[in-house]
Amino acid sequence: MCLGVPGQILDLFREGESLMGTVDFIGVQRKVCFDALPQVSAGEYVLVHVGFGLAKLDEENALQTIELMKGMGSYEEEFGPAFVQRTGS
Repeated sequence: MCLGVPGQILDLFREGESLMGTVDFIGVQRKVCFDALPQVSAGEYVLVHVGFGLAKLDEENALQTIELMKGMGSYEEEFGPAFVQRTGS
């Protein structure tokens, strides 16, 4: 299943003409394109789908969604062994 997954931006950088960043998904870090969200900042939570930042999320809603998705096994499904190894889930 393809899901939009909430994560926290760790840093932002330019790669060519694209705005990119590193996003932490509760222990798993991935590079994400933020061309559709040029107003984001490090420390903010975002919804990511297939490597693209789609929307900013407020911290409370992001953390609630993360907990729900963890409980449903969605993070394990999305990140596989990398998630399980890093989080012990």
